[in-house]
Amino acid sequence: MLILSAALAGLLAPLVAAANCLPIVQNQPRVIPARFELAAVPKGHVSLSFLGHASWLIETPGGITAVTDYNGWIKPPRLPDIVTMNRAHSSHFTEAPEPEIRHVLRGWSPDGGMAQHFLKLGDMRVRNVPTNIRSYAGTIRNGNSIFVFEAGDLCVAHLGHLHHTLTETHLTELGAIDIVLAPVDGGYTLDQEGMMEVLRQIKAPLIMPMHFFSNDTLARFLTEAAKHFAIERHPAPTIVLSRDQLPKTPTVRVLPGF
Repeated sequence: MLILSAALAGLLAPLVAAANCLPIVQNQPRVIPARFELAAVPKGHVSLSFLGHASWLIETPGGITAVTDYNGWIKPPRLPDIVTMNRAHSSHFTEAPEPEIRHVLRGWSPDGGMAQHFLKLGDMRVRNVPTNIRSYAGTIRNGNSIFVFEAGDLCVAHLGHLHHTLTETHLTELGAIDIVLAPVDGGYTLDQEGMMEVLRQIKAPLIMPMHFFSNDTLARFLTEAAKHFAIERHPAPTIVLSRDQLPKTPTVRVLPGF
């Protein structure tokens, strides 16, 4: 399990999209180091730890680990087995992932076309649903992926840097989702109205916000979300869940850190 002792404070400059992934006043890259502890995950459970920005550590009972939107400088205590990345900003990927990482899954295809991932490693399965991103030049098709992690009898969807609502094809490809990790910045990805529509489309029992930059931004999202979902706060950046621990009604659960 993972215990976070300090928060992320700055992010890198953009590569593709129109704006930096943080407000201009926070442009200077800065990371406050954090200390962590890992512990065994019980059978039938999955551990989710919010590392900061759009990066989560996902751990299985069999000891497989994955980090989402891995950028090379938001890291868990040891290198994960799997990393996923997305293209919209340089704070969501790295050009030079450590060679010791067993599987590097990019949410876009560097050669053009569509990324397609169907990975099984131990007791974790990872697949992707491609989506588009916007840039100064217009729409970059298939530049982002929603990654779905199947572990501990749960399906976790990480929306990445989602820029649009979902089609019926997207929803069919996603399937039944138990936990959504959702960017709630309200502008760099989707506006709040668009994100609420996406969350209602997916219909997951549990929503956990990420990519919110400040408590004010998070508060604006929660004000809107409270019209549709129950709101809870979790005291630690790590949560361990099983299917029978999912909320009975759709719930937004906030983990500390950004």
